[in-house]
Amino acid sequence: MRQNGKLDYLEMPATGGTLDSVKAFYSAAFSWSFTDYGPAYSAFSEGLDGGFHTDATEGSAKPLPVLYSENLEESLAGVENAGGRIVKPIFSFPGGRRFHFTDPAGNELAVWGD
Repeated sequence: MRQNGKLDYLEMPATGGTLDSVKAFYSAAFSWSFTDYGPAYSAFSEGLDGGFHTDATEGSAKPLPVLYSENLEESLAGVENAGGRIVKPIFSFPGGRRFHFTDPAGNELAVWGD
């Protein structure tokens, strides 16, 4: 069950190699399985849902923790009020909507909702 404000997804770049090589590695090392969403994204569900992407312009060059929100607008306001900096305003993506922010230490995170 998804919970408001809890870590819900993890996106990781696969730009240092091909998506196929990253999938082959995790399949061989840990028996992970994947669901492809086009040529540049492959999702996994291995204790924590997540995915690998190859498009450095679309995704972060570092792992991207993604939190869940029951109300995206309220969460965005909460991030701003707490001193976070919005780096990508709310936008739609396959599966819902989300925004990205940086915390005071410069870490980029995303928040998504249905």
